[in-house]
Order: sequence, then structure tokens, then C-alpha cells
Amino acid sequence: MDSVRFGKVLGIGARLAARTVAQAVDAAAAPNPSAAPLKAAAKAENKSAAARVGEQAARATAQVRTTAAGLKQGKKRFGEAVWGPFARAGGVLWLEFTGVFFGLFAVSAATGAWKLRSAMHGTAANHEVHMKFIIAVGVAVVFGYFCVTGFLRAGRKGR
Repeated sequence: MDSVRFGKVLGIGARLAARTVAQAVDAAAAPNPSAAPLKAAAKAENKSAAARVGEQAARATAQVRTTAAGLKQGKKRFGEAVWGPFARAGGVLWLEFTGVFFGLFAVSAATGAWKLRSAMHGTAANHEVHMKFIIAVGVAVVFGYFCVTGFLRAGRKGR
């Protein structure tokens, strides 16, 4: 091969190589035109994925709130179902107990009034016995009222 022809081929090859390197550098430095729609699609996909995740989170949150409200209501109903009869029975028993308690005081005051009534006939001029009689009758009436109303309220509450 002669030197002229060799130089010519070498020069053309060097120029082509330099042009190819320059194009490669330009291509590497320039933004990829085909990647922009892909990036936009990826962003849109990420956005739609984020929207889906947000919707799923919103649904999960709503379901948790619904479940929590249902649990709270169920707990309340369970408490009413289990403790309600005990509370009602306890209330009825308490009213009956207080009725008996007031009834005992009413009977005691009534027997005292009965004894004072007979003593009052013997001494008509005795003012102190008369006042004790009136007080005993008043106590018997008040405690008798409490006794009767306690049992009436217990009967109404027990139904």
C-alpha cells in the first residue's frame, strides 16, 4: 500500500472516528427524547399508583373507623346485655331492701305510738306524752310512706 493511499484512509478513518465520538458525546449529554414520554408515563404511572395507594389507604381508614365504631357499639351492647339485668336486679333489690328498712322503722314508730296512745288516755293532762305520740305518729307515717313507695318503685322497675 502506498503512503498516500494509507494516509488518505487513515485520515478518513480518523475523521469518521472523531465524528462518531463527537456524536456519542452529544448523545450522552443531550436529554433522551424517547425517555421524556417514558418518564412522563412513569410519573403518571407513579401518580396513578400513588392515587391507588391513597385510595386504598382511605378505604382502609374508613374500614378501620367503621370497625372501631362497630366494636364500640358492640361493646356497649354487650355491656348492656350482660350487666343490664344485674343492674336492674340490683336496683330492684336495693329498693326492696330500703323498703324493708323503712318498714322496720315505721313498725317500730307505730308500736311506740300505740303504747303512747294507751298511756295518753290514762293521763289526759300530760302534754309531754301527747307530743311524743304526735312525733311517733309522724315518724310512722313518713317511714311507712318510704316503705310503700320503695316497694311500688321496685315493682315498676322489675317489670
